[in-house]
Amino acid sequence: MANANGWGDGASNNTIGWGQGANNAIGWGDIHADSWAGATDIVGITTPPVDPDAQAFITAAAITDATQQSAINTLVTDLKGYSIWTKFKAIYPIVGGTASSHAVNLKTPGTYNLSFATGVTHSANGMLGNGSTGYANSNFNPNLNGATLNSHHVSFYSRTNSNGTEVEFGTAAAGNQTLLEIRTSGTTYAAINSAPTYITFADTDSRGFYVANRTASNVLNVFRNSTKRVTGATASSALPNANYFILAWNNVTPQYYSLKQCAFASIGDGLTDTDAANLYTAVQAYQTALSRNV
Repeated sequence: MANANGWGDGASNNTIGWGQGANNAIGWGDIHADSWAGATDIVGITTPPVDPDAQAFITAAAITDATQQSAINTLVTDLKGYSIWTKFKAIYPIVGGTASSHAVNLKTPGTYNLSFATGVTHSANGMLGNGSTGYANSNFNPNLNGATLNSHHVSFYSRTNSNGTEVEFGTAAAGNQTLLEIRTSGTTYAAINSAPTYITFADTDSRGFYVANRTASNVLNVFRNSTKRVTGATASSALPNANYFILAWNNVTPQYYSLKQCAFASIGDGLTDTDAANLYTAVQAYQTALSRNV
């Protein structure tokens, strides 16, 4: 049966290899085996690159879930694509479901990582204070760590609709303060690097992405999702010389503990209206990828 060309004998030893598909030199059968083994060097198949900043966070936060890894990578590439990545001092994606993963600063892992007081619950949906003792210390002091007096923002993604006296982000020292207080008795308050004066707007639902934002000595605004809800001329005074707290206000001691679940927070430079809209788009896409968007 074995002819000189090997047609009948090809299953075991012909040089053309038609019958030896499992491992012939042409490799038709070998591709199938490699694909099941997870090989990524098969002709015609590519693996999307992981941004090095995303990978540094994934490693530091020990993120092993593929969906979470992809969401982080897309978030980083979106922020860079919108040319706002360099405007952040700290980004807290609050992903991974544990205190150790939630603590990591995406922008520079290991610097300005969060530390938690007793009373914060961690889950796949974010971090939640108990309203009495729980908060996160950002370990970022705006006076000491490079914040700019007249160009500064803080942000908070809330997954909870509540209406109590709760501060979600802020600090105060020597009469200077930054504060993001979402929906206390139907009103949201904000201050950035100012004396105890606030801008406010009526707020009926505290779920969403909030940004308190200063872009000049006399320009302060607050965005909820993609909408600028209020602009004021509250003058800047000085950078508070105390660490930012999240889920409470650092006013010498923690005060006004929040019951809102946080799924993202950030500290950085002031944002243009376009920047703020793009930041919301990136953050909302990130939350949607994690199935926890509101």
